[in-house]
Amino acid sequence: MDLYIIRHAWAAESDDSRWPDDGTRPLTAEGKERFARMVKKLVGCGMTPGVIATSPLVRCVETARLLAVALDGPKIVELDELQPGSDLQGLVRWTARQAAKHQQVAWVGHAPDVSRLVAALIGNGSSLIHFGKGAVAAIRFDGKPTLEAGELQWLVTAKTLV
Repeated sequence: MDLYIIRHAWAAESDDSRWPDDGTRPLTAEGKERFARMVKKLVGCGMTPGVIATSPLVRCVETARLLAVALDGPKIVELDELQPGSDLQGLVRWTARQAAKHQQVAWVGHAPDVSRLVAALIGNGSSLIHFGKGAVAAIRFDGKPTLEAGELQWLVTAKTLV
């Protein structure tokens, strides 16, 4: 199975007066447009997850929706396990259940968690992997996902594609 790990697209700057709850901070208009162009290219190259898991924070949900639009509507599932401080074990269990129905699954989360998640899935977790805003990593597993068993297929940033 293939797992795509995505850092949310470009969000508005933190501002306690506008968003006292940082979880409500949205994507910028430019961030939406840029990410939409990027995922359109990735979908054209075969990125077609059948289900998208996202952090429930607004900027991740909006990023997941942009991906879903480019894919013509796969299911989006909000998972607390993808909130800042991600629960890797919970995510792996959830994804393993999805592998029975979907050859491709996507996660949308936050930095620095996405870097840590990729490192743990492809190695011993001590790797440093830089994730720019809106970056996407593709990890391939032989069968269901497990820690340290994934192979990084590619990591792409918007600067590369748009």
